[in-house]
Amino acid sequence: MAHPTYPLNTPRLLLRPVTVDDLDDVHAWQRRPDVVRWMRDAEPRTRARSLASVAAMAGEDALRAEGDCLTLGAVAGGRVVGAVELVWRSAADRTAELGWVFHPDHGGRGLATEAAGALLDWGFGVFGLHRVVARCHAGNEPSARLATRLGMRREARHVRSYRFRGGWADQLVFAVLADEWRSRPS
Repeated sequence: MAHPTYPLNTPRLLLRPVTVDDLDDVHAWQRRPDVVRWMRDAEPRTRARSLASVAAMAGEDALRAEGDCLTLGAVAGGRVVGAVELVWRSAADRTAELGWVFHPDHGGRGLATEAAGALLDWGFGVFGLHRVVARCHAGNEPSARLATRLGMRREARHVRSYRFRGGWADQLVFAVLADEWRSRPS
């Protein structure tokens, strides 16, 4: 079993497992159409659906086996303003997938970049990953810019590769290798 020593601290954030006590903060972004716009099969959530989501996230506190997800709440000013996650895709290939979601009221200040960077530091450093990928809808420009800010290279545009809101959508794939992450400029 692998997980960071909690909490992970960044200059402006505290990253820790999500708990049921975070329901109000998580529901504040999950209920917003502008947040779920790019999420597959997602629509603004009721409080009951957010409770189910938070309960699921609360169990994602460690990587125990391939396929597990580590989800950390990003706390600023005593509130959970977003979440970052690392999904363990392959033990043999030492790969994972990075994801993030942040409340728009906290956007534009680099908090998502800071949180995702801290999770990449842990994944490449302590957990020993070789490669991390991130995927997003081709129209999700903020997520594509975030991946680029993290030093991830765009490796692919999968044309009409998945079903999205009743139609076909393009998906962008970004990746970074451990040695690239370690050698990036400060």
